[in-house]
Amino acid sequence: MTEKSIEIKMAEDFDARPIAMLVQIASRHESSIHLVAEGKKINAKSIMGMMSMALSQGETVTIVAEGSDEKEAVEHIGDYLSGKTE
Repeated sequence: MTEKSIEIKMAEDFDARPIAMLVQIASRHESSIHLVAEGKKINAKSIMGMMSMALSQGETVTIVAEGSDEKEAVEHIGDYLSGKTE
């Protein structure tokens, strides 16, 4: 299992479009991937789950991945949430 805490620093508000992009990035990986914030653990590959999480700029989340490509998954999602990639 690989995990990393990161502060959300995206260029745009965390609404439907960026959430859909996050789910697409997560879905490219074989590992199971979850985001953890405020006591909630949500499957990062679930659009409805991610919408229910209601994340916002400046919030800290923990990315947790387990599987064959867990390190890459955590890195890619971390880069996206920190605004390093789109």
